Formats: sequence, structure tokens, C-alpha cells
Amino acid sequence: MKIVTDLEYIKEKALEREEENWEFRAFLKELDMAPKEIDAIVHEINDEVTSQIDCTQCANCCKQIRPVLDKDDVSKFAFGLGNEVSEFRERYLSQDTDNATKFVFELPCPFLANNKCSNYDCRPKDCRSYPHLHKRDFTSRLWGVIENYGICPIVFNVYEQLKTELWDNDSFENDDFDYEWE
Repeated sequence: MKIVTDLEYIKEKALEREEENWEFRAFLKELDMAPKEIDAIVHEINDEVTSQIDCTQCANCCKQIRPVLDKDDVSKFAFGLGNEVSEFRERYLSQDTDNATKFVFELPCPFLANNKCSNYDCRPKDCRSYPHLHKRDFTSRLWGVIENYGICPIVFNVYEQLKTELWDNDSFENDDFDYEWE
């Protein structure tokens, strides 16, 4: 499998394929296949793609996505920085309208250094898990997949490969492989 990592290309294709991606989402939701079977396919593709991508060469997620931090994440991250939780909250966190969700409010993430988290061992669960393709119930998380399609090369490649493997090839034109491979 050829892997696309060019972020400009991925962003461009995300815009061009927005309607197609929503159509494929609808297809997956209606597919007569058990969620565990779809998960198994996604996990296999994800394993293959992630083995070929070095996230520290990209770090686009840290530049474009605000992670959700729970109470444990906040405590652990602040401790890893040598900060008091109250100091960390005041300086780096913003509270969502539900007064429960916390996130780093600055982009790119202020803890990004040389495309890696400067507090890597203490990073939040949301960051550790990104892009979340290894989790169960893929079809229940497709909104997030489509949102991340234009941001993360892993998501882009997995979703494109999934289209190739599952979608009736006569029903769409997958021109992704017209990319100029380097």
C-alpha cells in the first residue's frame, strides 16, 4: 500500500472529497456487516498504515486539534511539568460551556517542541489515543474520522483504503492514487 503524507495534498483532497466521505459514512452505517468485522478491517489497515508513518515528522494533530483533558489528565500533565494544578489550569486551560470539558486553548499546542510533546510521558489520554482508529466501534465514531481526514495522514490513508476494500468500486471514483509518489 502506498502511503500519502503530504499535508497540503491531504487537506486539498479533504475539501474535494467532502461529499464522497459523507456518502461513504452513510454506506458504512448501512453496511450489512457486524461492527466487530468492520473494526477488524479498520484495525488491520490502521496497523499497516501506522507502521509506515512517523508521527513526529508530522505532528499536525498538535497544531490543529485541541485535546480534551479530564481531571486525571490535568493532574498528571501539571505534575509532569512541575506545576501546581491551579497554575496549570489558569495558564493553559479553557473550560467548555458545559463547565466540565477542559482543553488546551492555544494552537499549536504550547507543549509541542520539535514535533513531539515536551511532556510526552504525561500527555493526556486524548493525545495518547489519537487518531483513535485502534478503538472499537469505528462506525459510531465516523464524525470524528471525517473531521480528522484532512488533518491526519493516518486517518486519510486508512479511510481511503477502507473505501477501496469495502465500497462498491463502481459507485465512486477513487483518484487518490494519481498522487505523484516520491
